[in-house]
Amino acid sequence: MVSLDATIRESIAAIDRGARQIALVVDGENRLLGVVTDGDIRRALLRGVDIQAPVSEIVERRFSYVTELQGYAAARRLMREKSIHHVPILGPDNEVLDLVSIDDVSGLRRRDTEVILMAGGLGTRLRPLTETVPKPMLPVGGRPLLELIIENFVEQGFTNFTVSLNYKGEMISDHFGDGAAFGARIKYQQETQRMGTAGALSLLPERPNAPFVVMNGDLLTSMRFDALESFHIENGSIATMCAREYSVQVPYGVIETEGSRLSKIVEKPVHNHYVNAGIYMLSPEALDFIEPETPLDMPVLFERLVEAERIASVFPMREYWIDIGRIEDLERARTEYPSEFVSK
Repeated sequence: MVSLDATIRESIAAIDRGARQIALVVDGENRLLGVVTDGDIRRALLRGVDIQAPVSEIVERRFSYVTELQGYAAARRLMREKSIHHVPILGPDNEVLDLVSIDDVSGLRRRDTEVILMAGGLGTRLRPLTETVPKPMLPVGGRPLLELIIENFVEQGFTNFTVSLNYKGEMISDHFGDGAAFGARIKYQQETQRMGTAGALSLLPERPNAPFVVMNGDLLTSMRFDALESFHIENGSIATMCAREYSVQVPYGVIETEGSRLSKIVEKPVHNHYVNAGIYMLSPEALDFIEPETPLDMPVLFERLVEAERIASVFPMREYWIDIGRIEDLERARTEYPSEFVSK
């Protein structure tokens, strides 16, 4: 729970502590005033809302709840009827007594979402390390990077994987096998040519029947994939692209003019942009925009969806993320891994 004058940053911390993708906004007597979800915060960040702004700027004051007298059975029915993930239980004066989550209720939700991991890259920028080992098998924290990726998914309840292989793919399949030793079920598909992140999806042996995750196999992140899944569904998206904020500083004074007249000089300004983070969630219909066995990069697929006026969303990431594409990135990941993952 957070107060109405808490900052958005403080609300993020509360959501992370509770691990339920929601914070309850209350007054001094713990009476419920509104709710703010993980998705609400990410949409606010995309709109440019300052992370230090009060949560009152984004709080949702319309929310579903049940009373103490109605009890847990009513909360479960409400979640089923409205397809919502959380229902607060309130006392006579609207004070919060409990929060029922769909994850608490056996049988309401299965984590059978398919995860497609792209592990066929050549890793040319990591040579000579990748001359004998495929990039996803380079060690971080004493274990292969791809093992850390799969472990992160499994800890969040995602256990169904398809790994797309190419360069030295047998080293990956030999290490993971059918995935049972890692608490997962792993299938493999072999690329015979460079297909691109989207083109490789045309090789799937079976078309997914529900939204699925696609992720590059050279990323280390602590993000919550269930939050991505909820965001994708809430926005009615055919495709969702995860994005990281990236800052670029101009090393000079930037001149602004009105015609030929100088109006302003901004010294070494910093420009912030969202960039592709290499993690996606797609609905099965997105596969209709991919030609069979034809190379295609994921950004081009998103361009096609936008041109077709389908809903393509952006999921702004605030969690730890690093693309291990260069030797200096690998060294940084190895340095940061203990503090970002082992100590938490």
